[in-house]
Amino acid sequence: MTLSNTNNDNLSEVIEKLKSIDESLGPEAEIPNELKEVAEVLIRKIKRSDDDESSNKRPRMTGDLVLENNESPFPARVLLTTYPKMMGVDPIPINWGAKSAAERGPVIVSRHTKTMKYRNAIGAHGGSYCIYRALAVASGNLSEMHRPDFTNTQAPYKFGPNPQWSDPKKIVSLDPWGHLIVENFNKLLEQDVDVRPTIAVTKAHLKMAEIDEALKNGSIVPDDKVVSADGNVSVVKAAVEPVWFLKGVAERFNTSESVLRRALFEDTGGMYPELITRPDMELFLPPIGGLTVYIFGNPEIINKPDTKLTVRVHDECNGSDVFGSDICTCRPYLIYGIEECIKQAQSGGVGIIAYFRKEGRALGEVTKYLVYNARKRQEGGDTALTYFKRTECIAGVKDMRFQAMMPDVLHWLGITKIDRFISMSNMKYEAIVGSGISIINRVDLPDNLIPEDSMVEINAKIADGYFSSKSKPEESDLENTIGRSW
Repeated sequence: MTLSNTNNDNLSEVIEKLKSIDESLGPEAEIPNELKEVAEVLIRKIKRSDDDESSNKRPRMTGDLVLENNESPFPARVLLTTYPKMMGVDPIPINWGAKSAAERGPVIVSRHTKTMKYRNAIGAHGGSYCIYRALAVASGNLSEMHRPDFTNTQAPYKFGPNPQWSDPKKIVSLDPWGHLIVENFNKLLEQDVDVRPTIAVTKAHLKMAEIDEALKNGSIVPDDKVVSADGNVSVVKAAVEPVWFLKGVAERFNTSESVLRRALFEDTGGMYPELITRPDMELFLPPIGGLTVYIFGNPEIINKPDTKLTVRVHDECNGSDVFGSDICTCRPYLIYGIEECIKQAQSGGVGIIAYFRKEGRALGEVTKYLVYNARKRQEGGDTALTYFKRTECIAGVKDMRFQAMMPDVLHWLGITKIDRFISMSNMKYEAIVGSGISIINRVDLPDNLIPEDSMVEINAKIADGYFSSKSKPEESDLENTIGRSW
């Protein structure tokens, strides 16, 4: 039996009962208001049911879809997109850069029945993991109606508000109030409006083989506060999902908002038609990975002007960071950054690792491995001279990390200056300084930590503009820097 048939059968039963009530009242009796209201609701339902039935008999336009599966957790009619003046559309206003969460407004993206009309954002919560949530719902492992219980989920430390939160130019890629939704929007939660955090903060301990080795050789000394004698490192960490203020993102990339919206629509396979149909929706939660901040030391003094800060901004490299590949310097630089952050925290300052999910310079791991193949097989071997050319041949561009939005998380933390920046990247340096954060010292990776095969990468990058305390390699140096062959 289809959904429409089920609805019609139920309506028929109710109508027959109403007729019998009407007959019992008699022709002179006044019809109760409650009965009038019920009748009006039924008339609307009958009309809608008739419309559905007649529309089922008509040839359907492309994109019109009706599900007739009784087991589906969703309404039969699929709403493919919405429009600004559409009936039932009444988004809660967003005032990006407002001084308070109440004035700014909640980020609402859910299509849940009680939330749909209030939506003010495009996309979905969870970044790339929103697809797994859909699988959980489709397979029956998760109820579409499930709502999180946020009891005891609050951050263990106070984060903000910082002055940068109310500057719409400083933060455009995350919701600075994203970890404070229970405190600020509890009334909406009580009304079953689906408001969710986009930032979560917790405490943790790190245990790494390199830190154990550093304790043994004395380069790190345990203090039982930051580092214990058995090598456990105390940290506070924050997970951040992207929330894009589209106008601000467009400005960062020196393009128009309309071009940005069209590019996002086209290059996600048309997944988000509201990028086109809802220009009034200013926010987009993209299906990409976010970032994690690891904080060494007291997080509540990060925003103090006299606090010494050591910072490393690190872009994910699964092959090196996790599995120890030596074709690049990613893990050695990450570990070095962690050690320097520990030392900064032990001296009364704070160390920060900002870890972004931008695998393979945001080109992805498949593209990265294709580039590896091309580098190793090319005539003349894997040389520093052709390091970027092989990437450009395959990807069309040598780097898609585009660090323009990277400083946002530093502004969220309230940072105005960095004392020691553990990075050689000119792109990261220019983005941070260009956003108004001063960098006092830049720290390059010590030579003894650079694997032999990754000399190809490091020399190519220094020649391309990376910071180094050494002299810039000549073209002949690049030509003679050759990585291992297969």
